[in-house]
Amino acid sequence: MAQQGGEKTERATPKKRREARERGQIIKSHDLVTALSLLLIFLALSAFGYTMVNGLSGLLKGFLGAGASLPKSYDIASMRSLLGGVVLRMAYILLIPLAAAFLGALVFNYLQVGFLFSTKAAAPKFSRINMIEGFKRIFSRKTLVELLKSILRLAILVKVGYDQYMLQVQMTPQLMRGEVALTASQTMEMLLSMGFKLAIALAVFAPFDYLYQWWSYERELRMTKQELRDEYKLTEGNPQTKSRIRQKQRQMSGARMMQAVAEADVVITNPTHFAVALSYKEGVNKAPVVVAKGTDYLAKKIRERAAELRIAVVENRELARGLYFFCDINQEVPEDMYQAVAEVLAYVYRLKHRVGRRARA
Repeated sequence: MAQQGGEKTERATPKKRREARERGQIIKSHDLVTALSLLLIFLALSAFGYTMVNGLSGLLKGFLGAGASLPKSYDIASMRSLLGGVVLRMAYILLIPLAAAFLGALVFNYLQVGFLFSTKAAAPKFSRINMIEGFKRIFSRKTLVELLKSILRLAILVKVGYDQYMLQVQMTPQLMRGEVALTASQTMEMLLSMGFKLAIALAVFAPFDYLYQWWSYERELRMTKQELRDEYKLTEGNPQTKSRIRQKQRQMSGARMMQAVAEADVVITNPTHFAVALSYKEGVNKAPVVVAKGTDYLAKKIRERAAELRIAVVENRELARGLYFFCDINQEVPEDMYQAVAEVLAYVYRLKHRVGRRARA
């Protein structure tokens, strides 16, 4: 029994998942974000690469050609102004891939995690500077898996990069003998092609990393049977406490019904197990209304209360059971019971009239 209570075999509850998210413990694959962001960057470069190359080329020519127009005597302020303008133009030209990288990281992180701002994840933890805990993390299974993933990822990138390099080596002599503009264009295409294939290789590897992150996350959040019981007690309440609450609610409900019996015109019984109190106010109700009902102990209390108030108690087994099972408190009697209830009320009214006439006599 102790082993079952201590072994984490149960899936995490929604409450524990919410708490883990608040701590910053989420499913997130950095490889997936990196791979998709790289693909987005190379897509941006393939679309705007030539514009960027032309812009950088014009910027370089303008910067180098500006030397002839410089005065013989110049100060630091003028050079700072010149270099500042060059840096701003270069930043503007490189804005496209930088924006693609930023947006890619932002969007792909959001798709995995959603919006999350957690201060608990950044809170200082003394266990992080504990040497014993540090050695445990270094030689843990998670660290070993991350190391194997890094080796595999590096091996894939080296293999793809080397294959692409060997394919492009054959074109190197032609590039060297070609014109500068053509060589620059072909070199750029070669680099973009290699970058795309490296990004695709990472993208193929990334889903497996995400599956591993999901498996690791689910495994870390598993709960013991005892933890499930403790959480149930916290969220749903202790069974003994809930039983006392239900008992108190029944007592309060019974007290309210005892007060409602005073409004009744008749109490119908079967005669011991069921008791139903009916009230009918002409001009107010379309049909008699059930103001109280109960079984066994509560039925006895209803009969005793009716006797104290001198309310007529009529025995009708079938009608008492039917009213108890098919009518709720403050609900009118259903049509199929009108006839039987009307006969009982008529009997009660005749009895009251007879008693009243005797009292007057």
